[in-house]
Amino acid sequence: MKNVAKVRIYPTIEQKHLLSKAFGCARWYWNNSLNATNELYKQTGKGLSQIGMNSRLPALKKEFEWLGETYSQVLQSVSLNLSRAFVNFFEARVSFPKFKSKHDKQSIQYPQYVEIVDDKSLKFPGKLGIIPAKIHRTFDGKIKTVTVSMNCAGKYYASLLFDDGLPDIEIKSEGKAVGIDVGLTHFAVTSDGSKFDNPKHLKKRERNLKRKQQKLCRKQKGSIRRSKARRILEHQSSRSS
Repeated sequence: MKNVAKVRIYPTIEQKHLLSKAFGCARWYWNNSLNATNELYKQTGKGLSQIGMNSRLPALKKEFEWLGETYSQVLQSVSLNLSRAFVNFFEARVSFPKFKSKHDKQSIQYPQYVEIVDDKSLKFPGKLGIIPAKIHRTFDGKIKTVTVSMNCAGKYYASLLFDDGLPDIEIKSEGKAVGIDVGLTHFAVTSDGSKFDNPKHLKKRERNLKRKQQKLCRKQKGSIRRSKARRILEHQSSRSS
């Protein structure tokens, strides 16, 4: 069975510089592959597969030498995630894949070779090395993939996907079913008569979050004030979640 744990990480200045390069390369390769897929689909009615995207990498690295500075499996993970995004779109589970922006949340993925060191650090392959982490508990199983992200407030996180080797929990439809009615007087009323009050504190936080979102929309793109408003919104969103 697979489980995900998200931990805060604290890269050094040099590691932040390496991560910034990796974020930029992964974002550029995603946008480049998405554009190539769109163009190929217009011409032939077929897009690029994961293998097709990966086959373009050697030529791209020769043309854009800075792509070679990023750990190779990070870029290969971009191919995997973009191909999955297209599959999910054609199966009507998500919207069409979008181009990535440097102003949004940044992320890269390591498909293997990440280790926990002394329950207080994560060891990454390539030049990144060991990064201190705030690990709250022990984890059972083998690390499958690790996604490193930086939010709009400049904080870094690592989402670790574990596989403990146990079979997935089977969801059964047997047993007693309870209907839930969401209303105005009460937050929810179940079919067995249980009532749950409306959490008004949540409404206050939602209104506050909405005001900050409106302020962000009014700021000019690329401005210092917009960056500040984005950091405030990111902080408020993390408190509300």
